[in-house]
Amino acid sequence: MPDSQVDFLLVGGGMASAHCAAELRRRGSEGSILLVGREPEPPYERPPISKEYLRGDAGREDAHVNGGRSWYEENEVELLTGKNVMGLDLEARTAKIQGGREVGFDKALLGTGAMVNILRAEGAENEGIHYLRAFGNADAIRADAAAAEHVVLVGGSYIGCEVAASLTAQGTKCTIVAIEHVALSRTFGEDAGRWFQEQLESHGVTFHGGETLSAFEGDGRVKAVVCESGLAVECDAVVVGAGVRPDAMLAQRAGIEVGDGGIVCDSKLQTSAPGVYAAGDCCSYESVVHGRRIHVEHWDVAMQQGVHAAGNMLGADADYDVVPYFFSDLADWASLEYVGPASEWDREVWRGDKESGEFSVWYLQGDRVAGCLSVERPEELAQARQMIAEGTPFS
Repeated sequence: MPDSQVDFLLVGGGMASAHCAAELRRRGSEGSILLVGREPEPPYERPPISKEYLRGDAGREDAHVNGGRSWYEENEVELLTGKNVMGLDLEARTAKIQGGREVGFDKALLGTGAMVNILRAEGAENEGIHYLRAFGNADAIRADAAAAEHVVLVGGSYIGCEVAASLTAQGTKCTIVAIEHVALSRTFGEDAGRWFQEQLESHGVTFHGGETLSAFEGDGRVKAVVCESGLAVECDAVVVGAGVRPDAMLAQRAGIEVGDGGIVCDSKLQTSAPGVYAAGDCCSYESVVHGRRIHVEHWDVAMQQGVHAAGNMLGADADYDVVPYFFSDLADWASLEYVGPASEWDREVWRGDKESGEFSVWYLQGDRVAGCLSVERPEELAQARQMIAEGTPFS
């Protein structure tokens, strides 16, 4: 017999679970809810940890979802932080929680997020090499950067560029070393990526593209980043942004189908186990918008999927048809918004004025909009979102 029984078990202390709990209550559900998260904090938004929180412009409480612990108490949601769900027995409908507690459940949401990719290069054991995923990581990076003359960022995508901008804005010299020849080009292409790279460089960030990490040099603390080309960049600290991978281990151990993109879900976000849903970074779902399976790692998607899963837990049985959206800020130098995602495109249409920093880029596959990047042109983003959802020809 389980120690307790709940109607809704929400696994993972992030955006998906927090918004699922809120939506269950908003829709009038009085069922018992247990939210279990591995971090000591209540659920929080992650974008600030590379931006305003890292710069010291905001506190932890500013990032808390639903207003912090008091909301969960007031809405009778049991919030269990600092604990992992160790296993799921789908036949018995029970979960084993770290510490020995066993909980029975009716419906469940897996919002287990993602894990950073750790580089196994020579010298990786040196102190001063950081990865960014949580508040504690940001605290350590901020402390090291305050005492550093030079920080190297490994990776030319969101984390590398955002952290370089944040630290540079605080007065720390930064260099990015990236496999990409142009910053952010994997998502936006080289033309748009070059514009963002120019913003970084104009504020003092050095960018070395087309480089592959070979080793970290140091004598107990990192002193340099060495690339396969022979490039060596001396530094006092390193922040690695080598991407993430979905955390699907709990699902896999339970016998739920998983794939390269995470936990395999249908168009309703239900996993291969009836009554068990997934949302956020760990979710790979059949998109009725794109006509293919997709996996998107961003806070807005986690939020929207958590809300949608709540509705389906309560019987809505609806396809998830939200066009994915995400954003990024490079300090206060540039802000971007994007809908898509475009896995491939054969034409780019630019609108606006790149020189003034107000433009959009429409990524077209044939005559269909596959994605749209907006810099200070939000009205076009809304139009692009509608065209992607409806399959409207660009012409």
